Amino acid sequence: MKSAKTEFIKEDSENMSDPEPCRMKHTEDTEERRDMIKEEEESEELSEVEEKHHVKPGEKPLSRSKTKKTFLKKRRAKKSTTCTQCGKSFTAKYLERHMKTHTGEKPFTCDQCGKSFTIKYDLKIHMRIHTGERPFTCTQCGKSFTIKYDLKVHMRIHTGDRPFTCDQCGKSFTTKQRLERHMRIHTGEKPYACRQCGNNFIAKQSLKIHMRIHTGEKPFTCDQCGKSFTTKRNLDVHMSVHTGEKPFTCDQCGKKFNRASSLKIHLTVHTKQKPYSCSVCGKSFLQLANLKAHQKIHTGVREFVCFECEKTFTTGSELKKHQRIHTGEKPYKCSHCDKKFSRSSSLKTHERVHTGEKPYKCSHCDKRFNRSTNLKTHERIHTGEKPYKCSHCDMRFNRSEHLKTHERIHSREKLHT
Repeated sequence: MKSAKTEFIKEDSENMSDPEPCRMKHTEDTEERRDMIKEEEESEELSEVEEKHHVKPGEKPLSRSKTKKTFLKKRRAKKSTTCTQCGKSFTAKYLERHMKTHTGEKPFTCDQCGKSFTIKYDLKIHMRIHTGERPFTCTQCGKSFTIKYDLKVHMRIHTGDRPFTCDQCGKSFTTKQRLERHMRIHTGEKPYACRQCGNNFIAKQSLKIHMRIHTGEKPFTCDQCGKSFTTKRNLDVHMSVHTGEKPFTCDQCGKKFNRASSLKIHLTVHTKQKPYSCSVCGKSFLQLANLKAHQKIHTGVREFVCFECEKTFTTGSELKKHQRIHTGEKPYKCSHCDKKFSRSSSLKTHERVHTGEKPYKCSHCDKRFNRSTNLKTHERIHTGEKPYKCSHCDMRFNRSEHLKTHERIHSREKLHT
């Protein structure tokens, strides 16, 4: 199991692979969500007001601040009553509804799952989870939504409209909520804290996912093999194991990957970039996770223990791979022959025997290799590097097996003395 201190990637980016970027968490934060929708509507209404007050020839221009003040004055006149608990203003009708968020009163209960809500409308929306009803459909791609607002936000993917712009870096977003979450990158604010381990997060959803490390909850299960995952995204990526789909292609060597992050890591093979360096020994790594695992060599921390043989490991994944020695499990089968492997990396390397793929090219000559270790060994011919030194004399070698062969000379010498 991953360490509870695992940092989650900031989920501030918007991409076309997420056609429902602001899909309603049907039963969460409905009050906050309504406020957010109202704020967006006010922002759009203000833009419409500004358009109506477009300066005609000969007229004195009205400043944005004056336009905004006039607009807000009219808007606030409609909100005659203020909440004594939080200071927000509402019409009398909405104040009564709002007060339930402070009292905790939730009189509307779902007869399917028992979940309760402060207002009837939220229950109505929630019921669509059980009925599967999605009455709002996109005319461009056919995707359907449970509420009209989500369709409105989704349409911005097709129109390219990103009305909310960061004043720090210029990045634009489809919703105000995403902009606010993005701004925390600049401010460093991480308002959501884990009560179990003290880890802090930018987004509430990131904390929710993180908590599954402590609870062991894995709500997303593969219908092909039964494997479970903490997030739907991880399940979607896993499904490519069964479908064989690899949509991300390296433009350098044509290698395909099932996730964008894997392609990004792979590209460093071509650029030779290793941005993460160990402060103790200077060794560099492609990934931060690899650096953290390496640093345990210096600290001596090996918190993962095999109960079969008591061997210890620096990472949970290494322990899991090791345990297959005891269980004999070989879950990775070659699609070309019947050979099976305990590690996915071993399968990948083996399959190159069938495909003839040699993705690792020497930077000094045109020779290619099917393993990165073979390339590394080969390049020592060009660089003259000889990292393996004999412990008995000053001889050095570019391959470990050459050193072993050489050291037998000294072993034989000892036998004859």
